Amino acid sequence: MTEPVRLLFVCLGNICRSPTVEGVFSSQADKSGWRSMFEIDSAGMAGSHVGEPPDRRAQRHARDRGYDISALRARQVGPQDFEHYDHILAMDNMVLAALQRMQKFSRQPKAELALFLDFLDGHEGQDVPDPYYSDAAVFETVLDMAEAGSLSLMRHLLKKQGVFGCGC
Repeated sequence: MTEPVRLLFVCLGNICRSPTVEGVFSSQADKSGWRSMFEIDSAGMAGSHVGEPPDRRAQRHARDRGYDISALRARQVGPQDFEHYDHILAMDNMVLAALQRMQKFSRQPKAELALFLDFLDGHEGQDVPDPYYSDAAVFETVLDMAEAGSLSLMRHLLKKQGVFGCGC
C-alpha cells in the first residue's frame, strides 16, 4: 500500500470551519471506503483556542447532518506542518496568504498550498465564510461547502493517485 495522502485543513482559530471540513472529509472517506488513503487533520493560524473543542454551534450543526466533530481539539499550525503534509488547504484567502508567508520558515516544505474551494467547480478562489460571528444560516452554508468541497477534493486526489471509479 502507498503512503496516505496527508491533508491539513486550516482556518483562523480551528474551532469552526476547519474542524467541520475535517469531520466531513473523514466521514465521506469512511463511507466511500477510502479512509486508509488519507491522513486528515485541521489547525488554526491563531493559537487562541488551542486545546478547545470546536464551537458548540459548529458541533450542533454538524451533528444534525450526521457528523461528530466533538472529539476534535484545536491546534495551531506550525512550520513542521509544511514538511509533514502533502496538501494544506486554507478556508479563505487571508489564511492562504498567511500560510504562504509561514511556509518560507519551513526547512524542507513539501506541502502544496491551496484554497479548499479551489477543488469545487465554480467556486475557485472563493472563501468558506467564517460563521463565528454569524447566524445559523452561515454554519449551514459552511456545511454545504464542506460536503461538496470534500467530495470534489477526494475525487481529485484519488484520481491523482491513479484510483478511478472511486465510488465517492
